[in-house]
Amino acid sequence: MWKSEANPSDIASIDAIIAAAYDSISGPAGQKRDWDRERSLYYPGARLIPTAKPGTNDDLAPQILDVDGFIARVEPYFAEHGFYEKEIARRTEQFGNIAHVWSTYESRHNPDDPEPFMRGINSIQLFYDGSRWWIVTIYWQQESADNPIPEKYL
Repeated sequence: MWKSEANPSDIASIDAIIAAAYDSISGPAGQKRDWDRERSLYYPGARLIPTAKPGTNDDLAPQILDVDGFIARVEPYFAEHGFYEKEIARRTEQFGNIAHVWSTYESRHNPDDPEPFMRGINSIQLFYDGSRWWIVTIYWQQESADNPIPEKYL
């Protein structure tokens, strides 16, 4: 298990853990994020999978990261840039102890920026162990001219 205990209010419901996931990565440029809080949301062995172009001439491909790999990927960016991400729409399906959430997001450099610099969709898989929710996987893709966000996800 992770070093840090989760805040009970972060893991009490699907709403709570999704809000905590967005909140834990958001903040001004140069502000160290609470990575122990971030780690506490994820089931051991969880994966964060951005869909990106590995090189300038490459096609989109998933980049499979563990939580610490994700932190290493974003920390240099957060040191230089403000990053505030928030959910703007959600579709949830649940069966027993598992849930799948399509979470549409917007990203801004400052919370009061009039327009986001990026939007996309997170596909989030969750597990309820009888006492708390865990994030098992977050797999996402940014919106692009070739792939605008469909109306049903807004």
